Amino acid sequence: MPGPGINSLDQASVTTLKGVGPAFADKLARLGIHTLADVLFHLPMRYEDRSRVTPIARARLGQQVVIEGEVVEVKLAFGRRRSLLAYLKDDTGMIALRFFHFSRPQQKNLENAGTIRCFGEVRRGAAGFEIYHPEYTSAAGNHLDNTLTPVYPATEGLTQQRMRGLVEQVLSMMDAGKLLPELLPSTIVPMNMGINEAIGFVHRPPPDADMIALMEGRHPAQQRLAFEELLGHHTSMRLVREEVSRLRTYALTPPGKTCKAFTESLGFDLTGAQTRVASEIANDMSKPVPMLRLLQGDVGSGKTVIAALAAIQAVENGLQAAIMAPTEILAEQHFINFSGWLSPLGITTTYLSGKVKGSKRAEQLALMKSGTAGVIIGTHALFQKEVKFKKLGLIVIDEQHRFGVHQRLALREKGETSDLLPHQLVMTATPIPRTLTMSLYADMDCSIIDELPPGRSPVVSSVLADTKRDEVVERVRDACHSGAQAYWVCTLIEESEVLQSQAAETTADQLRGKLHDLAVGLVHGRMTPADKTDVMTRFKHGKLDLLVATTVIEVGVDVPNASLMIIENPERLGLAQLHQLRGRIGRGSRQSYCVLLYHPPLSETSKRRLNVIRESSDGFYIAEQDLQIRGPGEVLGTRQSGSLAFRIADIIRDNHMLTDVRRAADWLLVNDRRRANAIMRRWITTPEKLSQV
Repeated sequence: MPGPGINSLDQASVTTLKGVGPAFADKLARLGIHTLADVLFHLPMRYEDRSRVTPIARARLGQQVVIEGEVVEVKLAFGRRRSLLAYLKDDTGMIALRFFHFSRPQQKNLENAGTIRCFGEVRRGAAGFEIYHPEYTSAAGNHLDNTLTPVYPATEGLTQQRMRGLVEQVLSMMDAGKLLPELLPSTIVPMNMGINEAIGFVHRPPPDADMIALMEGRHPAQQRLAFEELLGHHTSMRLVREEVSRLRTYALTPPGKTCKAFTESLGFDLTGAQTRVASEIANDMSKPVPMLRLLQGDVGSGKTVIAALAAIQAVENGLQAAIMAPTEILAEQHFINFSGWLSPLGITTTYLSGKVKGSKRAEQLALMKSGTAGVIIGTHALFQKEVKFKKLGLIVIDEQHRFGVHQRLALREKGETSDLLPHQLVMTATPIPRTLTMSLYADMDCSIIDELPPGRSPVVSSVLADTKRDEVVERVRDACHSGAQAYWVCTLIEESEVLQSQAAETTADQLRGKLHDLAVGLVHGRMTPADKTDVMTRFKHGKLDLLVATTVIEVGVDVPNASLMIIENPERLGLAQLHQLRGRIGRGSRQSYCVLLYHPPLSETSKRRLNVIRESSDGFYIAEQDLQIRGPGEVLGTRQSGSLAFRIADIIRDNHMLTDVRRAADWLLVNDRRRANAIMRRWITTPEKLSQV
């Protein structure tokens, strides 16, 4: 592979382009554009067809069209908002152009414009078919585009026109012979299209290109680029794994007497899957290389017990274990469980969250710093600056998809003492589809608890419109009178904790009015930890029949007698969250029921989502469906880290490539590391250190 020269596209600064000064270069840097090659790899999100004029009579609703005609009337329209209407006429018909933001000079120009050409989306408006805020120019002397028009990801101060101008400058250099180096080895990956041809095509697709294939990302040029991007990502994960294997940690002795005493005190036998997974983790922690293991297990499969076993093993070896949970209520639940399990074994457990203040906080910090606290449970407060551990040997991160990568990295660095890193166990009850595990967790070992404790029966789910709310309320009354307990979950589309809490309070008041013969409790995010714990304890001990809650009860709450759950507005939640909520019931011997009380009409996506929940209780199947409906960024919680910001690859669409991607990565890492590094540099902008979490 030829090395890049100083004047190559890979090396030349974007400031060598016309019109790019220091200020504009800073804007481009925000999009990861530093070199001329970066301009080319800033790929279109979609395309517009501006290569042909559509007669006005043939323009269809929702279609983006170029139309040409004479401006025959311009007038002000007064409705809820003042707007400017310009009527455009050709030989076949007439259409209105509507502008909500306009100036007096623009109005004058349109009145005298004569024949214009404009581009925009056809909508239905008060004047019939209309185009809102179209782009328009004089038709005289303006040629139609001879390629499809790309639409790029942009940032403030970077218009589409300006981005297209930059791309055209670099493509002109390519036309003159300045090319990108070919990095894919043809002996390993037979490709019918080179990198330069593929890049040229995606930026300048001809008008006769297969528009459907392009829009879906399935055109051979896009697939050629997607393969290389997936290869770059997979190779980086493999290199991270190599890097981790060179790091050093505490080699722990196998689980001893305290671990044995713990399992004997549980009052039940571990399932075969739990025993297998516990053994895998203990084996990892016996090595001098830091464990990096992902533990997947469906709701209620018993991951917390496994975390406790790992924490006890760390304490047996004179180390501390930190367990980080994403919410106060889950962290509190863990603290209650761990304290109950570990105190009789002589292990001090402490708790830290943002709401622990003053002398109590100082006391907890001192216990951690001195090493008196063997197991520390907390929220994101665990990685704040003043938190110091004496000898952190294990980090357990629960519900890993709720934390940004930066947060996970900050906690890991708390344990970096004398060049020894803590072991890491990452747990999730949101099963990650195998597709994603193979491609995005190539740096981690994976354990799956694929067996539920004996005696669990699947929850029967039904979907009802909220017009049947009164019937559902009566169903709650009957269930509670027969000795069961129930949850009523309130969801709001707004993120505001205040609004969610208010909605839950209102619902609780309404239900108390209708169900005056039942004890109704309320829990929401704005309550103090002590109040939340008090309500949950009363519910757990059977002193409350019905618990009205926001989605704060999504994870961690375990009340075996609760066998009915009503979820209001389930169409506002993702599949994973619905599955998590439903997992709060079905934990005892009684048959359990979940009612999804939706507000009609439902969108097609919402119907599909609710049907998946009604038909299946298999977390992995639900996760696959969730992935298809919402995309990987949402499922894995990587939106805040950017680690899933693929430029052209799509994990679902392109999963047929993954076997070949792994084969190519194997070959490159053995035979051509220089080429492997060049592919990574081309496609990956996330700092390598972030991948180590």
